[in-house]
Amino acid sequence: MVNADMSGVTGGDLRPQDVAGLGEAVRGPVLVPGSAAYDEECATYNLACRLRPAVVVGATGPEDVRAAVRFAAERGLPVAVKCTAHQVVGSAEGGVLVTTGRMAGISVDAAARTVRVEAGVRWRDVLPRVAEAGLAVLAGSAPDVGVVGYTLGGGQSPLLGRSLGYAADRVRRLEVVTADGELREVEPDSEPELFWALRGGKGNFGVVTAVEFDAFPRTRFYGGGLYFPGEHLADVLEAWRAWLPTVGEDMTSSVAIQRLPDLPVLPEPLRGAFVVHLRIGYLGPAENGARLIAPLRAAAPVLLDLVEDKPFAALGEIHRDPVAPMPYFDRSVCLEEFSEKTAQTLVELTGAGSGCALANVEIRALGGAFDREPAGGNAVSSRGLPFVVFAFAVGSPEHEEQSRAGLATVVDGLAPWAARRNMVNFLSPHEATDGAGVAQAYGPQRYERLAAVKQRYDGGNMFRFNHNVRPA
Repeated sequence: MVNADMSGVTGGDLRPQDVAGLGEAVRGPVLVPGSAAYDEECATYNLACRLRPAVVVGATGPEDVRAAVRFAAERGLPVAVKCTAHQVVGSAEGGVLVTTGRMAGISVDAAARTVRVEAGVRWRDVLPRVAEAGLAVLAGSAPDVGVVGYTLGGGQSPLLGRSLGYAADRVRRLEVVTADGELREVEPDSEPELFWALRGGKGNFGVVTAVEFDAFPRTRFYGGGLYFPGEHLADVLEAWRAWLPTVGEDMTSSVAIQRLPDLPVLPEPLRGAFVVHLRIGYLGPAENGARLIAPLRAAAPVLLDLVEDKPFAALGEIHRDPVAPMPYFDRSVCLEEFSEKTAQTLVELTGAGSGCALANVEIRALGGAFDREPAGGNAVSSRGLPFVVFAFAVGSPEHEEQSRAGLATVVDGLAPWAARRNMVNFLSPHEATDGAGVAQAYGPQRYERLAAVKQRYDGGNMFRFNHNVRPA
């Protein structure tokens, strides 16, 4: 299917016959600006980040991806990749956008405890499939997020992460189309440097068309959220901070300071409210979990208690991340520590009377297996950092200046405890498209190695729209 209207093409000197030829080479749709189908294919989760490629290929499988990459290579065009578009960092203007949502294959090998997914699969598709086999996977806090993009950036599970590490640590095999148009099967023994780089290097080295990773025997967990009135922020933060050293790697937790919208999808106590949302994911028996979190439940009056025994497929109920697309601006920072003074500063920056208007400021406790390198290592950038703070402001582009100022107040206010490295999956669009920002997030040693791999597999920097590592 080809939309041959070439109006609005901004790069690459594409001609209608070029696009028609691409349409004949692929099974999926080929779209250019000027049609509703193009707009729909380019839609993003963050409505403040728009995609404007010269041409879009809706890939149905690896051969479509190969055709799109070869088309781009022949014309000197850059390539962007989109699955669920939860983390678009560049407009892809003038380039080729490959969308992978039609690549939806999932296979679960219960005996081997492995899962293979194609590039368009979301965690919400995987969770019930592995649950049927009595298994669990290192999915993230938002089941609507795509498996591949999340995993390539590391992947931090709110339930299994502190005991099993990053999702990237448990990848066994990847299938990827590189800049030369070749489909490669990447394993530790076949292409060790590319295998190392893909797991944590985000979208820099090609179009990953499938990934195979480990699953683990697990059917239930004890977890969910405790909501407190926002005016008790100081009490909750201090209780959580004192509690963290008392629990093991089978407990994962975070705290979110939230100014929630007045929407009917929210339970009545939370509509339009300023709240502290303490999130719990525990792998032991429910009775042990209840005993362990008793000091947190007693920290302040509880508005809503949603912590209970749950099936693994209910993983998304820990954070209850928003599902509907919205316009927002975000920033993040990893912290070297979360001291009493850090907590006090966070209260001053975000608590009642602070003037903070951010929708969400959350601090996640890492540690445990997040700190341990897997066999052979990988490119995950946040190894050894104990906390990550992620904040976002909801607002349309005309509110960008105000939103960015609010984010700067909070993130820059935590500078005394900030690490130089950062979690790649939480980089803002500005940080991810700034070469210095990406280099700093990885640190000099990892970045130098990533740049060498980039030079070998994508020396022309074809894949430069996503969290770009520049070729050495």
